[in-house]
Amino acid sequence: MVAGSRKDAAREFVDAHGEQEAPDFFSISELADEFGITHRAIRFYESKDLLSPKRLNGARIYSRRDRARLHIIVRAKALGYTLEETKDYLELYGQHGEGRIRQLELSAARSAEMIEELENKKRQIDEQIEELRLIHKVCRQKIAKKKAR
Repeated sequence: MVAGSRKDAAREFVDAHGEQEAPDFFSISELADEFGITHRAIRFYESKDLLSPKRLNGARIYSRRDRARLHIIVRAKALGYTLEETKDYLELYGQHGEGRIRQLELSAARSAEMIEELENKKRQIDEQIEELRLIHKVCRQKIAKKKAR
């Protein structure tokens, strides 16, 4: 993924509750296609009470709210949030967005924790790479010496 598209994805995650124009209702196929996930994944999220589609003649009909929630679920998963963290986040929103500030506070705190974790992992990886480069260099030198004899 290119850095620009990462920034766009991050902005989309933060703006997921925006006032964008969208149809009022969506089919499972429309949402699966839009978010690049399977029908099974959407039904799984429904089974975990993260989505609550209406039924019309046996077919699932998803609202704009379900679509916004699914967008958050997909982005949160890509960013490494657990399903439980995502569910807690979604529940904070409330019926009319009264928990939005708390959601943002939670996102800011959790993203700071995740950044610290990733920076620590990156440091460890960088150290391992340097150690492996040294091992590689020493081994190549020894091979060259042995072959020169």
